[in-house]
Amino acid sequence: MPRRRRGLVITFSGLHGSGTPTQARRLAEALGLRYVSAGLLFRRIAEERGLTLEELSRLAEENPELDRMIDERTKEEARRGGVVIDATLAGWMAENADLKIFLTAPLEERIRRIARREGLSLEEARRETLRREQSERERFKRYYGIDINDLSIYDIVLNTALFKPDATARILRRIVQELQGERK
Repeated sequence: MPRRRRGLVITFSGLHGSGTPTQARRLAEALGLRYVSAGLLFRRIAEERGLTLEELSRLAEENPELDRMIDERTKEEARRGGVVIDATLAGWMAENADLKIFLTAPLEERIRRIARREGLSLEEARRETLRREQSERERFKRYYGIDINDLSIYDIVLNTALFKPDATARILRRIVQELQGERK
């Protein structure tokens, strides 16, 4: 099937605290692509409503429209092309993405990163993160029949705790360079 000329589409998904936004943003910048973040949109909505991320996640459990709005945006951005999309369901929603990346890290490392970033205690970060991840697993299974623990849809699964952020960025750029070289 011939590929539409829409520009490269790369998706990033991953566990909270795995460095997904950082790496997606860096790759988009390095490649001159647009960067779209569902997480930033979710955070903005929480802030506008005066809610924590955990509270907005609970609200989303009762109202699927919030997730659907974000996921439709992901689909539309993928159709436009020339983009790096950072979203929990990006790999599932971006049809015909050129490369689907999933970032992970051990729980303790993710909790440390989140606590540092959000100014939380380790226990607060653990509680909120585990609750959010459970909420997402349940919502996405109920709304779409998607098991977000199924990593088989991803082209690349990378543990970001193995490398410093700059090294992770170099590895990801190299993967894209190799992919582009194969298509010429």
